[in-house]
Amino acid sequence: MMRRSLAAFLLACSCLIAPAAIAASPPKQPEQGPGGTDYPVSQVAKRVVGTASAATFVFHGSEPAAAPRPVVVFLHSWGATNPGAYGGWLDHLARKGYLVLYPRFQDVNRTRPADASGQAGNLVKATLEALASDPAARPDLNKVAYIGHLAGVPIAFNLAAAGKDEGLPVPKLIFGVMPGGIASDAKARGILLSDLSSLDPSTVIITLSGDRDYLPTDRAARRLLKETETVPAGRKLFMRATSDDHGYPALTATLASPGSPNAEYDAATIKIPPDPPRDPKQKNTWRWSADMALTGEQTILTAQLGNNPTDTLDYLAFWKTFDMAADAAFAGRDAVVLARDPKFIDMGTWSDGWPVRRLSAQLPKSQADEEKPEKGPRRKLNLGPSDTRQSLSDFLGGKS
Repeated sequence: MMRRSLAAFLLACSCLIAPAAIAASPPKQPEQGPGGTDYPVSQVAKRVVGTASAATFVFHGSEPAAAPRPVVVFLHSWGATNPGAYGGWLDHLARKGYLVLYPRFQDVNRTRPADASGQAGNLVKATLEALASDPAARPDLNKVAYIGHLAGVPIAFNLAAAGKDEGLPVPKLIFGVMPGGIASDAKARGILLSDLSSLDPSTVIITLSGDRDYLPTDRAARRLLKETETVPAGRKLFMRATSDDHGYPALTATLASPGSPNAEYDAATIKIPPDPPRDPKQKNTWRWSADMALTGEQTILTAQLGNNPTDTLDYLAFWKTFDMAADAAFAGRDAVVLARDPKFIDMGTWSDGWPVRRLSAQLPKSQADEEKPEKGPRRKLNLGPSDTRQSLSDFLGGKS
């Protein structure tokens, strides 16, 4: 009797293990092209411009630049001041040949969201001035792109709106991933949007949400696309990455999906110059306010960023999409060209040949009626439940 029970138990265990053992695996990072591993840069220099209280992390090829480097300003989510949380993406960008700036615009528990855009702008301006004559950095101010994540997205738009008036470069591309953290009014918690009608009309704007907790990010994205009224509709895209559980591990497009931890980019491994001694006669005007502290949701999200696996969503939804968008924007092409390119939304195939769910890319409705992109496959793959909203939605709705 005991042997029969043991045999039944082992059979049940084998049934549970077998599906995982034979499950299809997701696509790996491409060997070539956008999002791929064909890196022209082998070693990345990692340093800081500024001091502990006003620091910008800088990443670029360690060898002297043969030509000016296009610039990427990476604006982190609220609380994610450590570049190690996005280290995989930062490494990809630097090894593709970009000069990457990661301004630490927030001192956790000391910076108000209302002050973050101004702080970020000051850091970017000071860093570019410091690197202007640096032979290894060589920033190309005619090829500048902003990447923002969550609260970093409205900050990116604010910097783009400030532009030449504040001595900042005019970006050719704004790539906003999981946009959120926008204040509803001047008294609400979050990043208060500037007047976005001053954006340069030649800017390409892309917002990209995930299908997990997509409702608040969609609202934020649509608001940003609407308020950038001077930018033609044909230069904007509203995009979404979708989850896919066809194989193992499953691909899940959450708010933390853009996280790609890499210990080599951890702030603790990069020397940060200390602040100069404070003048004892100088009056301290700093005052604490409640919106300086991270909420519970923000604390959880920051931790999730630091533990998020680097997977197909990173390679093909975020890294490849940005690479292709930057190439197009720097060449003067618009969003219509991107939307019509089937490679732009393609996510490859699982190891068994089944296609991974594609990205969606839509022009604003007013333009979509005139310039419709090519239709994707009619069949729907691995659709998730219709209600996928998660607990962090409150964070996106009015918190930074």
